[in-house]
Amino acid sequence: MSKAKTKKKRAAADEVKSAARMTARPSNGNGNGGGYGKIGVLAIQGDYEAHGKMLERLGVHPVYVRSAGDLEGLRGLILPGGESTTHLKVAREEGLLPGIKRLAKNGGALFGTCAGAIMMAREVHGPKQESLGLMDISVLRNGYGRQLASDVESAPTALRDEPVEMVFIRAPVIESTGKNVKVLAEFEGHPVMVEEGNLMATTFHPELTDDTTIHERFLEKTRKSG
Repeated sequence: MSKAKTKKKRAAADEVKSAARMTARPSNGNGNGGGYGKIGVLAIQGDYEAHGKMLERLGVHPVYVRSAGDLEGLRGLILPGGESTTHLKVAREEGLLPGIKRLAKNGGALFGTCAGAIMMAREVHGPKQESLGLMDISVLRNGYGRQLASDVESAPTALRDEPVEMVFIRAPVIESTGKNVKVLAEFEGHPVMVEEGNLMATTFHPELTDDTTIHERFLEKTRKSG
């Protein structure tokens, strides 16, 4: 790819991200919308407000999760992008980790994007770090390099016939998947969207686009967890 094209795509990704942050508005709703039940978004750091805005477009008023008590009664939880080490540090300090693991064990739907996918992984490299160990995937942090790189791509998925827009920002690489993990999308030879039962993860940021397809998939999982 030429330097000019790469620069243009990075600028487009930054523009999408900036627009999403400007339009996202925190909600104190009860999370009950569209029959999906009570849905939470981990609100420690990163792009959680963009996920909240996406859920609101689908008729769900999210619960922004900052303490262990906020997990009570949730049917689903989104773990957003940002910095996975920061997420884990604060979640540990706030006593959130046991509740998140319990939610997944009890059949609650979990959806991790970028850093959230790293948090959910069974194994993390580059460098090695702690994770929730919920999903049978091995992840390489900053797999495409440590530069502040942003790219907007389109790729096919198992969800529909048309390609899905994918915003990659310092994306991790899913190196391997367990036998029960279903790959829903690939890009450049690597899985970028996977699911395992009630768990789902992407290495890109669907919340930074106008397409609700992937969040709809997550919400369907919350129906089954009720």
